[in-house]
Amino acid sequence: MRLLVTGGSGFLGGFVLAEAARRGHDCVALARSASAARRVTARGAAPLEGDLDDDAALTRVFAGARCDALVNLASLGFGHAPSIVAAAAGAGLGRAVLVSTTAVTTRLPARSRAVRLAAEAAVCSSGLAWTILRPTMIYGAPGDRNMSRLLALLATAGRVLPSGGPPLFLPVPGGGGRLQQPVHVADVAEAVLTAVERPGTAGSCYDIAGPEPVTFAELLRMSAAAVGCRARLLPVPLAPVIALTRCYERLSSRPKIRAEQWQRLAEDKAFPIDAARRDLEFAPRPLAEGVRGEAAALGLLAASLAPSARRAADPVTDGAADPVTGGTVADGTTGTVRGRW
Repeated sequence: MRLLVTGGSGFLGGFVLAEAARRGHDCVALARSASAARRVTARGAAPLEGDLDDDAALTRVFAGARCDALVNLASLGFGHAPSIVAAAAGAGLGRAVLVSTTAVTTRLPARSRAVRLAAEAAVCSSGLAWTILRPTMIYGAPGDRNMSRLLALLATAGRVLPSGGPPLFLPVPGGGGRLQQPVHVADVAEAVLTAVERPGTAGSCYDIAGPEPVTFAELLRMSAAAVGCRARLLPVPLAPVIALTRCYERLSSRPKIRAEQWQRLAEDKAFPIDAARRDLEFAPRPLAEGVRGEAAALGLLAASLAPSARRAADPVTDGAADPVTGGTVADGTTGTVRGRW
């Protein structure tokens, strides 16, 4: 199948293009700059010069690609959906798989929520044979903007702690009791391509998440264990953290964190994936496996978890101590990355 991919130069795009090539698909990827064109070329796709902001040219660009289906990985949070839908229809791309996000379910008055919901509505009323995938927080490889930063921070903190000394006390705004369900980027890529290949999924929207939710505190413990950081969680009130972050946002021209991100820690982000399991044969890897795999890819995996470690047995049956809690490790997965990823 010949696929027209938007967002191919992004984080998820790299995995989707690699998975498409593995499955034998021919990909053309929209690129708005020379650097984006180089990235998609390196990922095995033919670059197609085009810009989602150029409504007038988009239909011509899409039609010139002569593709069978659209795979839209570009964010739906910037108001491009009507143009993308119109261009796809005008180019005769009857089949379309578009990636949205579970963030549309937030109760917060986020500006991007309304834009994304309007985008989904435009897709659903388009007349295309559409499928929408809503992934949760995507992690799993360097550059994911979420887990990579956390693992690097914990690894740095772990290195400065004196051996045999007290553990790192890690402040956790809100206490960390709310649920998270991160999903590995390679698992999302597989779901995207499976949806493309299965016309029976047309007209459906699927939540794409990890196999089961965990609390934010559990996620922190899992991450600290992966990089060998001895840490104890210290619950702190959420309201002062939000207030300080709002001040930081006002003072910074390019804030690296926003108050909304802290506010979302007060929400459960857990989603049923039964429909995706049924229709897409979606089988996401356990979170601990993915976290350890990412730590390994970053060169941060704890020596005791490395494949070359002297004791490579299951840490549960082997009675290994959890460096975060001091108890036994609750998960028996290894630190290797599943399959080709």
